[in-house]
Amino acid sequence: MVGPAGVPDAVPVSARPDAGMASSLPERFPYDLSRPARFRADLPGDTDSLSLRGVTMESRSRAGVTTTGKHPVRTAAQVVGAVFVLVGVLGFIPGITSNYDTLQFAGHESQAKLLGLFQVSILHNLVHLALGVAGLALARTVSGARTYLIAGGAIYLVLWLYGLVIDHGSGANFVPLNNADNWLHLFLGLGMIALGIVLTRGRADRR
Repeated sequence: MVGPAGVPDAVPVSARPDAGMASSLPERFPYDLSRPARFRADLPGDTDSLSLRGVTMESRSRAGVTTTGKHPVRTAAQVVGAVFVLVGVLGFIPGITSNYDTLQFAGHESQAKLLGLFQVSILHNLVHLALGVAGLALARTVSGARTYLIAGGAIYLVLWLYGLVIDHGSGANFVPLNNADNWLHLFLGLGMIALGIVLTRGRADRR
């Protein structure tokens, strides 16, 4: 339809092709639906928090941070702890522990020997059990596992030095310790400290 001076009249709203869509939407739709939902910060509800979590997870992935899986230092602490628990239990089993009838609470008079090599007592076995339980408990976190391995290794190095300087036939040998125990303690001390340091060097902190 042409009005005066050749200017076309406005087309009625009902005659426009998008009349049905326009009538079903608000006059100003405030949300931009052209962007992916992950990046739409203008949508209501919990979309913002979901978007932020998605961006954070993507950023961590690009940075090379692994968010799943157990850290190897935790596995090492669990294995060491389980071995100590096993050794503590075996120290109370006749046959596996020779001269079991001489087993005493403490002191060098206890001539019981685990596997016929390592001099033990009730106190010695209880120490093994306590170290094992501590390892299993601290292995639940990376920092706990690392602390357990390094601190436990340091304790064994102290025991190694103690066993070297004392007279094994004196009252100072209350654990008790023999030469086989001494060299085993050296191996355990160095091994545990090495595991605690090497397995946490340059690795992402995982739970």
